Amino acid sequence: MISVCPGDDLQAVFDHAAPGETLRLAPGGYRVKSAIFTDGLTLEGAGADRTRIVWDDYAQKIHADGKEYNTFRTWTLAVCADGVTMRDLAVENDALHPEAKGQEVALTVYGDGFAMENCRLTSTQDTLFLGPLPADLIRRYDGFLPDFLRRDKPCRQRFSDCLIEGTVDFIFGCGEALFENCEIRSLYDVRGHGYAAAPAHAIEQAEGFLFRNCRFTAEEGVAPGSVYLARPWRDYGLCVFENCAYGPHISPLGFDKWNDTERDRTARFYERPAVPGRVPWVR
Repeated sequence: MISVCPGDDLQAVFDHAAPGETLRLAPGGYRVKSAIFTDGLTLEGAGADRTRIVWDDYAQKIHADGKEYNTFRTWTLAVCADGVTMRDLAVENDALHPEAKGQEVALTVYGDGFAMENCRLTSTQDTLFLGPLPADLIRRYDGFLPDFLRRDKPCRQRFSDCLIEGTVDFIFGCGEALFENCEIRSLYDVRGHGYAAAPAHAIEQAEGFLFRNCRFTAEEGVAPGSVYLARPWRDYGLCVFENCAYGPHISPLGFDKWNDTERDRTARFYERPAVPGRVPWVR
């Protein structure tokens, strides 16, 4: 086990840790942008309210290469290895004001066999990205994103007893992810609307996002009926909501087809038990 303190170089700790190592992060704030490339690491904090990894990049910020960061370079922490486990800590992007700055990712996961327990993920728009990217973006960002952010590989993730909060599309991507006993919390957005999930799974994927026994809540100021459970970021996006509890901020319609698209014809959205009044294309 390796003990880590807030003054330590977190990226160097990640880079020098052996596969399968456990890293114990002491209480405090770790203000750093970092990535994990070592398989099997376990990160243990002192509690999601005590151990915080924080950074503040945003989509419209200008990168050192002279281009905007774009959504997929704004992460605070990127997990690019398999079999990583995180528990009892928080990962945050505190850039704020996405209506002016664009997307602000807290956690990006490109690894398979990822597990997160008793953690908090906090940002605004696009809090949690679950890789891989949709195929069209893997092609589009060749030469722009590094290869480790463009891998076309299965990525399975599990989130247990976590708090995930944001405003618009704050759980998104193509990962095959289970959210169990989590709180999915919508934050206030001056634009007056929100979307919890934005799946983009390919038609070949039989598994998508599964929310099981989750609570959908909202902070004060989020208007009743102003938040949708999900909208399909790409055709065939797959979401299942099973035995979940919804606050009054959730629209009675439940789901949105994504602007002026016809993705209501292809989206694979399921809800059980069924809720009266939902859009006719949810199954």
